[in-house]
Amino acid sequence: MTHNAALSAQSGELFGHPKGLFVCFMTEMWERFAFYGMKTLLLLYLTKYHLFADADGYLLLGTYAGLAYALPLLGGLLADRYLGMRKAVIFGGLLLVLGQLGMAYTGDAATGIQGQGVRDEFALQVMYASLALIGVGVGFLKPNISTIVGRLYADNDPRRDSGFTIFYMGINVGAFLASIVVGYIGETIGWGWGFGLAGVMMALGLVQFVFGQKHLLGQAEPSDPVALRAPVFAGISREWMIYLGGLVLAVVVWQVLQTRVSFAPLTAMLGGHEPTLTEVVAVLMGAALFAWFIRLMLTDLTRVEKGRMIVLMVLIVVSALFWGLYEQSYGPWVAMADRAMDRDTFGITWTAGQTTAFGALFVILFSLPFAWLWPKLDKMGMNPSYPAKFAWGLVFCGLAFGVLAWSAANPGTDGLVSVWWLVLAYAVLVMGEMVLSPIGLAAVTSLSIKRAVGLMMGAWFLFSAFGEIIAGRMGTWASIAPNADGSFDIPRALGVYSSVFTDMMWIGLAAGVLMFALTPMLKKLMRPV
Repeated sequence: MTHNAALSAQSGELFGHPKGLFVCFMTEMWERFAFYGMKTLLLLYLTKYHLFADADGYLLLGTYAGLAYALPLLGGLLADRYLGMRKAVIFGGLLLVLGQLGMAYTGDAATGIQGQGVRDEFALQVMYASLALIGVGVGFLKPNISTIVGRLYADNDPRRDSGFTIFYMGINVGAFLASIVVGYIGETIGWGWGFGLAGVMMALGLVQFVFGQKHLLGQAEPSDPVALRAPVFAGISREWMIYLGGLVLAVVVWQVLQTRVSFAPLTAMLGGHEPTLTEVVAVLMGAALFAWFIRLMLTDLTRVEKGRMIVLMVLIVVSALFWGLYEQSYGPWVAMADRAMDRDTFGITWTAGQTTAFGALFVILFSLPFAWLWPKLDKMGMNPSYPAKFAWGLVFCGLAFGVLAWSAANPGTDGLVSVWWLVLAYAVLVMGEMVLSPIGLAAVTSLSIKRAVGLMMGAWFLFSAFGEIIAGRMGTWASIAPNADGSFDIPRALGVYSSVFTDMMWIGLAAGVLMFALTPMLKKLMRPV
């Protein structure tokens, strides 16, 4: 029986899609609730509670998130070859629960002023260890839950793009709830309470996945169960060796998060900043990926397969720049909201962390219209190609920074930026996100050769990791030192934000124009013979 026929025979549907889609939707929703709840608070927690300098806070934010998106390359590979997607998701979910609950321990607040505080070193080590568990957990869960979604659809199923858009809406329902609830609790009640709630909700998401796994249609099982159970060392099975290796990896990541490396030429190029070990590791992983890709291109793939894989790799590389810009929303955008924004609206005073909910809200609002739009355009012969959608994504991203650059240069009579400018910037940014991020996930499952889907999904997240690392470095452009009393000079801060966001606007627009220019050539590579 073919893959198409098998799925057709087994699939029970809900709202016109396989039931397994909604199992994955709920799992990813609560995983993202946990991940983004922590991310919503992290910069503020570092700079206001542990009194990290802005630059150090931005770099750790980028370093941590970079690792969380680089490790799916390994998690996807292990699931493809040995573990299977279902077991990988469960193991990753358990690590995430442990990490999120570990973040609930905050120790004593630092004393002094930002950048020069005396910190609780034990609490910091608990934090680094918890971030490591979360990063490794994401590595096992993130690529494999997305791959399961792709496998629930038959080849060339026109519902695939819509299915991924619905799945992407689940991600942002979790992100929205996290920003509103965790952001509020963390900033007003206590940082640890916010982090702890994120861990509890991740546990609920994992339980839901275990009970709903029957709807995955057998598409997430190990490729060779016998080999997985076989002992490989001291009577320990290959499966348990993978689990133990994941824990050892978490210990390694714990140290990597805190390590910077002294390479004099690189340090000079980075304006005196030492590169982090995460950046070095990510570059090495990227080099290994390209070496594997070149080797793959020299095998007996057909011309069409090679062309589609080349296009996919171009899209994956381009996505890094998009995420490098997009992730400023968890760095300088939050900092500006905290320091120089009037956050009162409709009788509500938003916390700075809660403003990150605007992005997730627009994804939720835009998801169904975009899910409807692509099949409609396809029937009319007007559906943009994957490269053209990526070009539009970069253009919208650049325009979002233009909105904030203008608003920072033109504050209100009270000297502050209205929160409505941030709302508008998020609306424009999410237009770009909707034509790039869920489409990128669909492109991986559509363009990749079957035997490399998991690895290419890992590559997608590896370049998301590069984007996070780029975001951390770019975020340092907006670093601002506080006054002697710990306060911030608002006009000076707005001047910095306006200048930095203008530069980011031009980067996004220029990259989008270049991608439009490359689109005809990339479309040609995707055509069948």
